[in-house]
Amino acid sequence: MPQHMQRELDTLQKKLLSLSSLVEEQVITAVTSVEKRDITSAQRVISFDHNIDMLEIEVEEDCLKLLALHQPVAIDLRFIIAVMKINNDLERIADLAANIADRVVILPKGESFNFNVNLMTMCEKVVLMLRQCLDSLFKMDVSIAHKVCKSDDDIDNINREIVRYVKEEIIRTPKQVNGYLLLLSVARNLERIADHATNIAEDVIYMINGDIVRHRENKT
Repeated sequence: MPQHMQRELDTLQKKLLSLSSLVEEQVITAVTSVEKRDITSAQRVISFDHNIDMLEIEVEEDCLKLLALHQPVAIDLRFIIAVMKINNDLERIADLAANIADRVVILPKGESFNFNVNLMTMCEKVVLMLRQCLDSLFKMDVSIAHKVCKSDDDIDNINREIVRYVKEEIIRTPKQVNGYLLLLSVARNLERIADHATNIAEDVIYMINGDIVRHRENKT
C-alpha cells in the first residue's frame, strides 16, 4: 500500500475515534441532564449536535475521496465501507442523545417527580456497548464485536422492564405522568442507541471477516 494512502487511512481512523468520543460524551451528558433536571446541560447537548453533523460530513467526504483516488481493494475497501456506515450510526446516536436532552428542555417548569429506576445504569451499559464496538474496530477483534451483539438483548430486557414499570406507576400516580413519559422516552432512545452500537459491531465483523451477520437469528 502506498504510504500516502496509509497516512490518509490513519487520519480517517483518528477522525472516527474523535467522533465516537464526542458522541459518547453527548449520550452521557444527555442522560445526566435527565437525572439532575439540568436544562443548561440539556441545551448544550442540543446545540452541539450541529458540530457532530459537520464532523460526520467531513468523515464521509474523506471516505469518498479515498475511494475515488486510490480505488482500494480487500480489507482496505471493507474498512472504508465500514467507516462510512459506522459514521452514519454515530451521527444517529448523537441525534438520539439530542432527543433525550430535548425532553428535559420541554418539561413543565417547577414540576417535580421521582421514579424508582436508575437511568444511569442503563446508560452505562449502552455507553459500554458503544466503546466496545469501536474497540473491536480499532483492535480488529471480532470477539469484542460479538460481545456487543449479545449485550443488545440485555438492553432490550431493561427497556421492557421500564415500560412495565411506567404502565404500573401511571395508574398509581397519574399526577406524575410527565415524569413517567420522560422516563419512557429516555429508555426508548437508549434502546435505539444500543441498536446502533450493534449495527456498528456487525459492520466490524463484516470488515474483518467479510461475513454479513445482520438479520441472523444467531449472530455468534
